[in-house]
Amino acid sequence: MVEVGQKAPDFKMATDGAGDVSLKALKGKKVVLYFYPKDDTPGCTKEACGFRDSLPDFSKVDAEIVGVSKDTVAKHDKFKAKHELNFILGSDEDGSVCEAYGTWVEKSMYGKKYMGIERATFLIDEKGLVQNVWRKVKVKGHVDEVLAAAQAL
Repeated sequence: MVEVGQKAPDFKMATDGAGDVSLKALKGKKVVLYFYPKDDTPGCTKEACGFRDSLPDFSKVDAEIVGVSKDTVAKHDKFKAKHELNFILGSDEDGSVCEAYGTWVEKSMYGKKYMGIERATFLIDEKGLVQNVWRKVKVKGHVDEVLAAAQAL
């Protein structure tokens, strides 16, 4: 389980637009690493659009936003184009990044248990240390909370 004050686990993922992203490549910037269950579902779309709309404010504090799900790069490309998302979407198809950050968890819906991504956000500072962790995120108001924490760093 990743905790505040720890060194953030490094990662490297394929991204939308046939690119890739790693924590090492983002060193020297604040990183908002947010995990979400699935592209183009209501809560995930609302959260992504919230980060999209607040990107100018995150940019003012030199913070990069990276959204992570297990969706394919092709699905990320469609999701990004449909909602004009202006930040990186990482494809964690093998689940290694979710495992490293403790976001691949047992969930329950209508009494049925299954494995899935817990909506969570990690604020990582310029040196790669975890400064804030939000787990079991409720979408409403979350982007504003993360922005305030990034501005306070």
